[in-house]
Amino acid sequence: MSVYPLAPDPRLGSARRSFFERGAAPVGAVPEAILHSWQRCQRHGLLVDAQPAAEPLTDNRLRELRQRRERLWRQARPELDGLAAEMTHSGSIVLLTDEDGWILDAEGSAGFLDKAGRVALMPGMCWDEGTVGTNAIGTALVDGRALQVRGGEHYFAPHGILTCSAVPILDPYGQCLGVLDVSGDARLPHVHALALVRQAVAQIEHRGFADGLADCELLRLHHQPALLGSAREGVLGFRGGRLVAANRAGLSLFGLDRQDIGRTPYEALFEQPLSRLADDGVLLDRQGRRLYGVREARASRRSVTTPGPTAPLPARAQGPLFDTGQQQQLATAGRVLQAGLPVLLQGETGTGKEVFARELHARSTRSGKPFVAVNCAALPEGLIEAELFGYEEGAFTGARRQGSPGLLRQAEGGTLFLDEIGDMPLALQPRLLRVLQERELSPLGGGKPVKLDFALVCASHCELPQAVDAGRFRADLYYRIADHVVSLAPLRQHPDRAAVVDALWQQLGKGHALSAQARAALAAHAWPGNLRQLSACLRTLAALAEPGQPVGAQLLPADVRAGTSIAPAVPASGALEEIAEAAMRQALAECQGNVSAAAKRLGINRSTLYRRLGTPRG
Repeated sequence: MSVYPLAPDPRLGSARRSFFERGAAPVGAVPEAILHSWQRCQRHGLLVDAQPAAEPLTDNRLRELRQRRERLWRQARPELDGLAAEMTHSGSIVLLTDEDGWILDAEGSAGFLDKAGRVALMPGMCWDEGTVGTNAIGTALVDGRALQVRGGEHYFAPHGILTCSAVPILDPYGQCLGVLDVSGDARLPHVHALALVRQAVAQIEHRGFADGLADCELLRLHHQPALLGSAREGVLGFRGGRLVAANRAGLSLFGLDRQDIGRTPYEALFEQPLSRLADDGVLLDRQGRRLYGVREARASRRSVTTPGPTAPLPARAQGPLFDTGQQQQLATAGRVLQAGLPVLLQGETGTGKEVFARELHARSTRSGKPFVAVNCAALPEGLIEAELFGYEEGAFTGARRQGSPGLLRQAEGGTLFLDEIGDMPLALQPRLLRVLQERELSPLGGGKPVKLDFALVCASHCELPQAVDAGRFRADLYYRIADHVVSLAPLRQHPDRAAVVDALWQQLGKGHALSAQARAALAAHAWPGNLRQLSACLRTLAALAEPGQPVGAQLLPADVRAGTSIAPAVPASGALEEIAEAAMRQALAECQGNVSAAAKRLGINRSTLYRRLGTPRG
């Protein structure tokens, strides 16, 4: 993306004056969806010169909202991570909202997160059209379709600093679950943002069919057999001979929209009976077109869908990438975990610590039980103890009426993964140590102690022994969780990055070819964000690829095209921690203790500064 600011669009300024000052409808000067939204906002009584009457949720209310939308968040998590890595480099952020426009999560560029916060574009705020006027999230919810709102197309003038690209997320039955949005600086072009969000939403919606549907027979279809198993395959669900569920790709195969779900019979779509799919994996539709596919057996309301015996499953995306060395690490760590001992994963951000932990769980005898991942750095400050250990009714102001079992108890019988444990508040570490030693938990507010049974895997991007030496992490807790330490090497140290690129492209490239020049540049790049950054880049290339054309080097990000062949020498992660902390303390001193000013100078969030320096809130 270009770093040069765009010149202001005089037509947009003229359109705003025409509409808001003279009451005329500037037809053709702004997109039709924007004009209709402006008109709706006026009918709602929104005054364009007023401040939006938006109030943030309290921490307790936001936490409860996230709990109610946990399934959506988990389905969207891989795309949130992938897009956030890409947005960090492009100076934008990615947001996830619920079906009412409440922002559940915001990740990406720390600098732009702070800028967006000035116009309340942050978790706990509602961006429905009726409250904050024309905006990509709220207007996409009203229109039920993808939308980009650029700069002054927003109803309220302060929002003109944003360009936002939003796509509604639908469940298998065509109902809206929420919105995925990418927002950035309106002065910069956002040419491919909407395409990237569309691709991410397709992956999220495809994941919604992974476990099948209750009492429903699924067909996975496409004109190209190579695309079966990808998010571009059409998925149709039939119950009683009627279409009751479908993804967008499935609807587009037949020219349908989501209003046709629940009303369209099987015979209106296909010329041949469903049994023909078992013979040769092909069905003819009513236009005589050949559709390759696979039929999945009905899922009862208590069972998980498994492929039916009538047709083999197509080749699906492979699992995580593990080279020979990592396979050995998995085998060794698996034996340790099986013996009831904890495993600690150390590695830079993006090296795949959670992927490694999930694979450990999948290979263990506990694989049929829950895998509960807890990001210790992401839990709300002040509530982390209640989130982890649970609480009884009335334990604190805002506690839910029925209390909460806590995340540790949710892992009962399975595996507990404590990610970024190095960022756990020092004051909370003794209680965690006691729970891990005794394997017994007493919820906040009293209550009978509960016995715990789970395998423990922890992870940290910082070197915990150095954190112990610096007094940021308790030595006794470190020795309790580090019976076996696995160090995950950064991607720049991989002996054959070209092989990693090839393997990931096979999973993410959606059948497109990669030119020799693009492959060489990708293999030569240092990838400071490791596998997460590389995966995000490959997903972007797949979204930008033209049908039938190999992906050329011109589509690569500028830093990859530059041909970085060796990674710059970097200090050890512990040294980086010390350098970063010194820079934070210097900025705080130069700003005479003003935390907000210091965070702004550093381009980070205030909460990060609090967490790293232990700065008292003021």
